[in-house]
Amino acid sequence: MTRSGFLLALLSAASLHAANLPEHPRLLFSSESIARLKQRIEQPAWSPQWKALRSGVDAGLGTPVELPPRGANWWHWYVCPRHGARLTTGKQIAPWQWEHICPVDREVLRGDSSRPDRDFDGCVISGTHDRYAREAQRAGIVYQVTREPRYAARVREILLAYAGRYLTYPLHTTRGQAQIGGGHVHSQTLDESVWLIPLVQGADLVWDTLSEDDRRTITEKLLLPAARDTILAHRMGIHNIQNWKNSAVGLTGLLLGDDALIRAAIDDPDRGYRAQMARGVLPDGTWFEGAWGYHFYTLSAVWPLTEAARNCGIDLYGEPLKKMFVAPVLLAMPNAMLPAFNDSTEVSIRNDLYELAWARYHEPALARGLAGSARRNDFALWFGEDQPPAAAGASAGSRNFPASGYAILERGEGEQATWLCVKYGPHGGGHGHPDKNNFILYARGRVLFPDPGTRPYGSPLHNEWDKITLAHNTLVVDGASQAEATGKLVDFGDDFVTTDAGNIYPGVRFVRTAVMVDKDLIVFVDRVTADKPHTFDLAVHVNGHWSQLPPGEPIDVYKHLKDASIRHVSAGIALATAGGPAITLAAGEPTDVITATGVGKSTEDRVPMAVFRRTGASATYVWAVSIDGAPVKLEAGREGIRVNGQTLKTRGAVVF
Repeated sequence: MTRSGFLLALLSAASLHAANLPEHPRLLFSSESIARLKQRIEQPAWSPQWKALRSGVDAGLGTPVELPPRGANWWHWYVCPRHGARLTTGKQIAPWQWEHICPVDREVLRGDSSRPDRDFDGCVISGTHDRYAREAQRAGIVYQVTREPRYAARVREILLAYAGRYLTYPLHTTRGQAQIGGGHVHSQTLDESVWLIPLVQGADLVWDTLSEDDRRTITEKLLLPAARDTILAHRMGIHNIQNWKNSAVGLTGLLLGDDALIRAAIDDPDRGYRAQMARGVLPDGTWFEGAWGYHFYTLSAVWPLTEAARNCGIDLYGEPLKKMFVAPVLLAMPNAMLPAFNDSTEVSIRNDLYELAWARYHEPALARGLAGSARRNDFALWFGEDQPPAAAGASAGSRNFPASGYAILERGEGEQATWLCVKYGPHGGGHGHPDKNNFILYARGRVLFPDPGTRPYGSPLHNEWDKITLAHNTLVVDGASQAEATGKLVDFGDDFVTTDAGNIYPGVRFVRTAVMVDKDLIVFVDRVTADKPHTFDLAVHVNGHWSQLPPGEPIDVYKHLKDASIRHVSAGIALATAGGPAITLAAGEPTDVITATGVGKSTEDRVPMAVFRRTGASATYVWAVSIDGAPVKLEAGREGIRVNGQTLKTRGAVVF
């Protein structure tokens, strides 16, 4: 169907959302919530924050609106080509040109606008565009509170500046191509949407002050070309990006009273908000991509639409969105951080969005997301309640989340608790990693056995390290990464979990059992069976530094590994780290034990790792992690596994 046909189909629906829209403002705030904000800022608790917001707006009033001469580049390209590390911006050397500094060796780089992967100046320009959008939003807020015309005039100045320039910026993608999926101000419809949302919110806050001619110019030369012709024209499915696009399109529709845009954003059966909630949120509340950064990125994307819809009489605050707020607090590590699974770094659950979540749901579990907050943020000022909830401090204990495929074993209390999460669930789409039966181990206030998470996608290390199986605490077969797969839970108890990795390699089955003997000792039993002989590499990564490793011979093994050495053992082996955990492999099958360092934040930041290599049609690894580095006597035999002289049991049954 053509775009015009799609819009006509939406218009033919039974009822129109735009029929009874309230007066402006109706997006970020309603007239009622503006009145509440006016009362709040008179209170001593909130007055300093309001003064800071207003002073920030005041600082920009006396400066001219100077838009960049071109659209922005993809921020993921802002990395050192050699080390894969995020660049920092140095001094400005010419109009819209800067020095760009590698944090690893301090090399100064210059941008090249002819190459997207070297257009570092274009990455910096992206920040300028986004700052103007945020300025329009914030100046609009100050206008609504003060009713001083100079603030509305500033928003008008920004809007008309972009109306005059928007279509002169060439359409371009992250690869510099002039095609659907790219933007004018930014290089993809995602970033175009992120930019447009606060701009439209700002427009709504001053819309009644604009002349008909100004409204027409802004609508025809900026808002519709951006929302309808650029963003809506690029149609995606269930994805975090589509949620940003839905909010940009929906807010524009609610601003202009354009029912076709409203319906496209909310009710499109393939990609609208309701479809995203129904198909993108797993039953236990996690976003299907399995990356906590994208979970919160999706929450950041949807709230502008849910809040604007609420102001317009459309209730989108349903159960799936509530579950999305609850899930992170249930799955977090003891330090209130979420693990770096899939394309994500570690993410804190202490997120400003919980101010809005608490105000709309009053769900007790949400209190942990507000614990310890100074409440000096926009969401607290705009939406927060005067009395935040008290958070429960007790450990959540061991728990399993079958839909998302996370099994957590936990012992101890507070931030010093020991927490192990085994990952066995859905792959996670394009942001998933090939790492079934991977685990992250946290203890004594820090992550001991990490996951690489992610880094800017423009870094070569993203595909060469982050997204290969070797970089995770799991099984590699014949040197190749696992296939995309969904594993399954075999058994789960308070002190143990058994998971099956699923179809990660043809003819290969990998079943992992983890037993938390106590908060200082975890035993793993990893069973691998296959229909023919293979090379099995069990990879383990541990933060810290190797200490007094057993002698070995240098070996050139996988790419990006350094300081690799190999030793051949049958009698078991212990590998220690300096002042940290120790790994003990039980005696049994002949094993090539490879120690090395893998990639951390850059090619020069090194993380110790071990590879336990065996060959054949089957292998059973029995190994233990001693959190405090204490020696472990580990024996595996026909009568079961013995740990420090005691038979290992779960639910009273012997573990073999």
